[in-house]
Amino acid sequence: MKKILIILAAMALQMAVVAQKSSLTCTLTGLGTDNRVVVNEARGGRLVPVDTVTLDGKGRFKLEREVKQDCSFLALGLLRPKSPVLHVMLLPKDKVTMDVAFDPASNVFRINSTKGSQNMEVYREYNQKMLEAMADPTKRDGLADQVEQLIKDNSHVLMSAFLVTYFESAFEQYASLYRTVRDALIADYPDNDFVRHLDSKLRAAIVAGMDAPDIELPDRDGVTRRLSDLRGKVVLVDFWASWCRPCRQENPNVVRVYKQFHDKGFEIFSVSLDNNREAWLRAIEADGLVWDNHVSDLKGWSSAGGRAYGIMSIPATVLIGPDGKVIARNLRGAALEHKLSEILGK
Repeated sequence: MKKILIILAAMALQMAVVAQKSSLTCTLTGLGTDNRVVVNEARGGRLVPVDTVTLDGKGRFKLEREVKQDCSFLALGLLRPKSPVLHVMLLPKDKVTMDVAFDPASNVFRINSTKGSQNMEVYREYNQKMLEAMADPTKRDGLADQVEQLIKDNSHVLMSAFLVTYFESAFEQYASLYRTVRDALIADYPDNDFVRHLDSKLRAAIVAGMDAPDIELPDRDGVTRRLSDLRGKVVLVDFWASWCRPCRQENPNVVRVYKQFHDKGFEIFSVSLDNNREAWLRAIEADGLVWDNHVSDLKGWSSAGGRAYGIMSIPATVLIGPDGKVIARNLRGAALEHKLSEILGK
């Protein structure tokens, strides 16, 4: 009987934890006769209306959300056309208080203060920088740098996974920032929609200046070879397959460039998207691909190497510098030879 009571008590405690809600208590001034706020919640990549709250006589309202996953992401607005949006991120058990002012002349929300959430404090700083740039045109040129620094300083804060999308239209320029945020958060928030978005963007786009993802695959003898083992060399990662006619047509150029620059510190790391081992080996022999670094997991388009670089078509190449950073993508023929001449000398 005593054991049953202990089990029941433990179950009751667990249920109480699960049912515990996060809350936002907000004072929102400057609305005039408006006294209602529309609440939308991010669900499955879109915003869904979930509530409408009414402010009391002092402009206060309270929201409670049962956060079942890593966070509840809300977008608050007014019942009027072209309403500004106030974003709110609530983690499990958060008790957040905010003081916000609506400026009807500029049609913006100004966050004056936040308590109880590091995520919302970072968002307040972002909000402040945006409004300062709106009010003073001389600050607009430096806004991107300020936002970038804010995100770098708070890359471990989940809100940064949302704020970094400020640079979505300039992704290639800010890919390293996306990677910094993704790497800081993915272990703790692997299923968060924002973190997964960053991860998918990075996997689908390899851009100059970013650290080259490592590849670790078996070679022709079943021995594991790692791309990172070639650090210190200029490396061409060449994605190809025996059944790819354009790849086979390009192979003589690849062989010529290898022989021309190999003695100066140039290597090729060939990743085959073959399914058939014998066809792969025959093509290596037939095309005279004399370098040692041939790898494949024989999974075709499901190749781990191809997925790491977001390869959707072949032939495809990525040129990597001695420091392990991407120099360029899809250089072939004369363009590849010219770039290697720049790096390694004629």
